Amino acid sequence: MARKFLYVVAGLIVLVIGASLVYRVWGMELIRMVMVPREALAQIAPLPANAYDDPKMWIARPDMVKDNPALWTPEGMKDAPSAEKAAVFFIHPTSYITTLGDAHWNMRLDDREPLTTARRFVKNQASAFNGIGAIWAPRYRQANYGAFLTDKPAGDQALALAYRDVSQAFAAFLKANPEGPLILAAHSQGSRHLLQLLKDQVAGKPVADRIAAVYAVGWPVSVEADLPALGLPACARRDQSHCIMSWQSYAEPADPSPVIESFERKPSFTGKPHKGTHMLCTNPITGVVNGAAPASANRGTLDARDAEKPARLLPGIVPARCDASGVLMIGEPVDMGPFTLPGNNYHVYDYALFWADVREDAKQRLAAFLKK
Repeated sequence: MARKFLYVVAGLIVLVIGASLVYRVWGMELIRMVMVPREALAQIAPLPANAYDDPKMWIARPDMVKDNPALWTPEGMKDAPSAEKAAVFFIHPTSYITTLGDAHWNMRLDDREPLTTARRFVKNQASAFNGIGAIWAPRYRQANYGAFLTDKPAGDQALALAYRDVSQAFAAFLKANPEGPLILAAHSQGSRHLLQLLKDQVAGKPVADRIAAVYAVGWPVSVEADLPALGLPACARRDQSHCIMSWQSYAEPADPSPVIESFERKPSFTGKPHKGTHMLCTNPITGVVNGAAPASANRGTLDARDAEKPARLLPGIVPARCDASGVLMIGEPVDMGPFTLPGNNYHVYDYALFWADVREDAKQRLAAFLKK
């Protein structure tokens, strides 16, 4: 099974350095030395105009009936699919994580290891939406994880190159789905690209009226400095449609300072500074902005720790509480697997922690959209 070297490195750094203060000063510098590509950015050519007409350019799409990871459901899943359907566009998170000599700024489309990991993300994340419609999940020349760890222009340029592919895939998705409700969902790097899509290709355009819900999970969104440019409000109620959800998961005691500091430095979609604004936090258990919910209300956390056993849903083990910083607290640390990041950051598990809640949320928001 493909392993994410970043998490191993980060964990070893913490163990070796010991003191949290020393780690904060030097730990990320050591990670950057290992993870940020050293080569000059290569300007990759645009894909052919009709590239995404080819099923091979998709990890999941409705005509893929064999080996489609988005069709998977965990053991014991018994809910009936919704009678009403939406088309779901899902952008997977970063799976291209390399070190030193073998690092490029953007993934090659024939690189098998990150593609295998991307399929796993689609299986464990996008599958939450297969009860309400057909899922389209494109392959794209994603930016290396190191692009997020540097202030070099090459980092933003690599992300821009990745976005170009995503934008092209989205156009093909709309062409294949010219009418009917749409669900847009993503995680991490995928959510960054999704927010850009909302600003560039959805806000103020006819397609905006078709958006039942947006799940921009694992990427910070400013209520004041980003949402006004995206054309959709935050989801304030579970029975609300045509709105945006976002959360970032931490166990307690949490140290979200690296994410908050990065958020405050980065430009917003309106041009206003992020600093001093509120980070959008949706409670995935309740489907509302902010607030708290006990573990007993969690419909099911996806337990996929043992690769030798079928994944299963465990209800009632993870609570959720939006704190004043805008991140989602999940209480005491819970064993989800080996990829918890420093600071009790459960970023990799943003969907898995609330898999059944996301599934129910999508059903209710689609139903609310269709009642309009």
